[in-house]
Amino acid sequence: VQLVESGGGSVQAGGSLRLSCVASGRSFSGYTMGWFRQAPGKGREFVARIGWRGNTNWADSVKGRFTISRDNAKNTVYLQMDSLKPEDTAVYYCAASVVGDPERFTGYAYWGQGTQVTVSS
Repeated sequence: VQLVESGGGSVQAGGSLRLSCVASGRSFSGYTMGWFRQAPGKGREFVARIGWRGNTNWADSVKGRFTISRDNAKNTVYLQMDSLKPEDTAVYYCAASVVGDPERFTGYAYWGQGTQVTVSS
């Protein structure tokens, strides 16, 4: 499985971005998909995940501002990010196929290359 993220960029605080992650392979609809982020000097942090049935979880830091969704026909998962804050600045990674706790990055089998999101104040 290959994952390719897009949609990152630079935005002012309060703005919005939508990240996309396109997956190759035939089993996308059966995968749990996750978004993680990593700021400079920090560890990889859980952002949101969506299960194959569409069930979702978010980190408290993004709840109410970010939305995760998926389109199985397009093999794509999205992260809509609204009301962005400077502390959201990070490289955002898409991940697929988790074993165990979906909020732990160590459980995911497949990762994208990441896309940079920069939020200025």
